[in-house]
Amino acid sequence: MAENMESSKKYPDQPMLAVGAVVFKEQKVLLVKRGKAPSKGAWAIPGGSVKVGETLKQAAEREVFEETGIKIKAGEPVYSFESIEQDENGAVRFHYYIVDLEAEYLDGEMTPGDDADDAAWVSVDGLKEKNVNPRTLELLSDLYDFG
Repeated sequence: MAENMESSKKYPDQPMLAVGAVVFKEQKVLLVKRGKAPSKGAWAIPGGSVKVGETLKQAAEREVFEETGIKIKAGEPVYSFESIEQDENGAVRFHYYIVDLEAEYLDGEMTPGDDADDAAWVSVDGLKEKNVNPRTLELLSDLYDFG
C-alpha cells in the first residue's frame, strides 16, 4: 500500500492535500531538511500528505512526530499555498495544496526520521545558514516576523 501511495504522488491524476506545522520553542522554529522530492534538500516546516479519514490536525501531529520525534498539539490553519512542479516535458510531476497549521510544542527529543534527512530547531540567524524553502521564509517573515 505504501508503495502505491508513494507512486501516486508522482504524476498524480488530481492535486493532493498536504499539511505542515509551524512549531516554535525558545525563539527557534522547527524545520526539517526534505529527503524526497519535491524540494529535496531544502529546509521547510515539517509536514506531509493527509491520509483519507484524517483531519488536518491529526495529519500535522502525525507527520511532525514521524519526521522529528517531536510531539505537538496542532492548532488552526495560518497559511496555505499550491505547489506544482512540472518535468522537462511540461507534465505535472507533483501537485500539492498545502495547509500550514500553527502548533504548540509538547515534548520529545529531536530524531530525524521518515522522509526528513535532518531536523533542527533554527534561530532567526540560523535561517540564513540553511537552504530554506522560499514559502517557508515568506510564512515565517510575514506571519511571525521571524527572519
